[in-house]
Amino acid sequence: MKYLVVGPAWVGDMVMAQSLFKQLQQDDAEAIIDVVAPTFSLPILQRMPEVNDTIDLPFGHGEFAFSGRRALGKSLRERNYDKAIILPRSFKSALVPYYAEIPVRVGFGGELRSWLLTDVRKRKPTVVDGKINDMTVKRFLSLGLTPEQAATENYQILPPALETNTENRFALMNQHELSTERPIVCICPGAEYGPAKQWPVEYHAELAQQLVAKGYQVWVLGSPKEMAAAEQIAPAGLPHLYNFCGKTKLADTIDLFSMADAVVSHDSGLMHVAAATGVFTVAIYGSSSPEFTPPLSENKQIIYLGIDCSPCFKKTCPLGHYNCLKDISVEQVLNTICHSEPQPSEIESTHGKTEQ
Repeated sequence: MKYLVVGPAWVGDMVMAQSLFKQLQQDDAEAIIDVVAPTFSLPILQRMPEVNDTIDLPFGHGEFAFSGRRALGKSLRERNYDKAIILPRSFKSALVPYYAEIPVRVGFGGELRSWLLTDVRKRKPTVVDGKINDMTVKRFLSLGLTPEQAATENYQILPPALETNTENRFALMNQHELSTERPIVCICPGAEYGPAKQWPVEYHAELAQQLVAKGYQVWVLGSPKEMAAAEQIAPAGLPHLYNFCGKTKLADTIDLFSMADAVVSHDSGLMHVAAATGVFTVAIYGSSSPEFTPPLSENKQIIYLGIDCSPCFKKTCPLGHYNCLKDISVEQVLNTICHSEPQPSEIESTHGKTEQ
């Protein structure tokens, strides 16, 4: 079977999509999987051994670009794909497989796009113990199954595992004059979604100082958007604090994570990248919920207070207090790092403590 998968538009979702690729290859060892995806996510896909080829979708986030998508689809006709799996739920995401004339096109209905699909699925979140069960990775996996198989909801989640590049890792060590003499903690202060996912930057800064005092070194990673926060967390000139925001590529981040002893991150793309490298991941949740987008790794600790107003899934706190994040103390995160042990993969929401 030759697949074309239309990948999601977020880094974290793209990492979780690897579970689908793994499932497809487990079901069919000869499956060929090509993925069409936004330019920024291609370095992630190139670290997935299950992916045969990556196809650049060179349009901005939210850009409709009808003629460009139609032209791309037509250019793919000669590849003779058997089946397309469209992970995003937007109308525009279904255009490339439609114009590629792929005979089987699977995706969720919505945005009046059903006529672009041959297999239209309904998104049906279930309720377990009074809570909505709608994990993103399970939605992805369901599209790789027949409707009958998907209805059983008996999913085997094969965790993402991104490959590291030893040569690039050594190059980064030399370029930035890094050493592994001290244990390494990476801090990722960003969350593209909005501030309701972001632990206060002053907490990150205090955590970094306490880690250095305990014998660690701290690497701050993120995009150029996190430069101001990173400068506050790792001021220039202070020993054992390194600011990589805006100085490294996404592929570099994978290799830097692979050298770390722990990564502290919000519910963000880099959280999922870190988990997929196998490093111990401390995942801080505020407005979102680990029931929906947990790090798919056994080697993790989730910190989630579960206060009455969360999860609200808002970009900014509708009540203005951000207590779901502010009430997570520096000491709590520090103790989680210093007493880390591999944790079970099952998600159990906790109130006021780390996941056990």
